[in-house]
Amino acid sequence: MLNQDHHYAVRVEWTGNTGTGTTGYRDYGRDNLVTAQGNPPIMGSADGPFRGSPERWNPEQLLLAALSQCHMLSYLHVAVKHGLVVTSYHDDATGTMQQVGEGGHFTSVTLRPAVTLGSGNPEVAQAIHAEASALCFIANSVNFPVLHEPRAILER
Repeated sequence: MLNQDHHYAVRVEWTGNTGTGTTGYRDYGRDNLVTAQGNPPIMGSADGPFRGSPERWNPEQLLLAALSQCHMLSYLHVAVKHGLVVTSYHDDATGTMQQVGEGGHFTSVTLRPAVTLGSGNPEVAQAIHAEASALCFIANSVNFPVLHEPRAILER
């Protein structure tokens, strides 16, 4: 097994200065721009209850998306290893964050991947979610449970 470090770089730039900086809690916007070399920008903000712009991505949604996307990519890899032909995959993921005072933390995330198979055993397709989860870099980096409620169906 190859051990190797991978390095990532992003820039987060606050774009919410309304002219007076952070003179007061209600005096500045939470908008920001996330960029990385070679990628389109992501327009970010805080969640609506935290005075953010609801039409922009917030950090909580991005964490949930990262977990869902990582599981999907790990799952597709594992499916190939097990001889499963996946023709469709989507996930309706949800997460719960508990606010404690001014801070907080995620208490759980539930991934609900729905996998359609062109060929292969749906029972195997269900079972390999555990293997995919063990390979997911993001799930292995968080300190809360990432649960799975998968469905697999065989194309007709």
